[in-house]
Amino acid sequence: MRRLMRHWVFSSLLMVLSVMTFRSAIADWNDVPTGSMKPTILIGDRILVNKLAYDLKVPFLGNRLVTWGAPERGDIVICWSPADGARLVKRVVGVPGDVIEMKGGRLIINGQELDYQTADGSDFDRALGQEAGQYRFYTEDLTGHKHTVAATPGKRAIHNFGPVSLGPDQYFMMGDNRDNSADSRYFGFIPRSDVVGRVEGIAFSLDYGDHYKPRWRRFFTRLI
Repeated sequence: MRRLMRHWVFSSLLMVLSVMTFRSAIADWNDVPTGSMKPTILIGDRILVNKLAYDLKVPFLGNRLVTWGAPERGDIVICWSPADGARLVKRVVGVPGDVIEMKGGRLIINGQELDYQTADGSDFDRALGQEAGQYRFYTEDLTGHKHTVAATPGKRAIHNFGPVSLGPDQYFMMGDNRDNSADSRYFGFIPRSDVVGRVEGIAFSLDYGDHYKPRWRRFFTRLI
């Protein structure tokens, strides 16, 4: 019995260590507690994070061993907030060397104003319910990477800033929920070392506001 117990404890510890190592250095799944990335990511989504997207790090320590890529404009990433060290999910808007500016809520990158088109809100009505009525949705062409952003009419937010220049290994992050996101407009640039990995998709989603009802349409979906 003692041998069986020792074997069980050793096997359990090995399994836990393997899972923790996998989540630390290879891939992870994180819940989303805030709405700063609506309508792309909703509260209650469980997102899949590829920690090997850009480099290989030492498990638990985070030191980079090998680098084979870098975040690109349009990527959705997990990073650490320079304000309080909190884990954030944001979209990469500016990469090293970019000049970022915003006028009237419209982004200007390297002197080129991005193209914005009104987006059809019917898909978001299903996902957000009555909450969708408080937003205006736009398709933003992030220099070749099109995605949807949300604006809240009458909401006080930073709609004008810059121009600011990004140095080496600096990134400008923003939430897709532009008037409800604490991002680089408020806390500044994100260093490359604080980018944890790239968000690849949604594993599953639960509607916290409706008795944790599954959002079946969002299960196993890829994000852009």
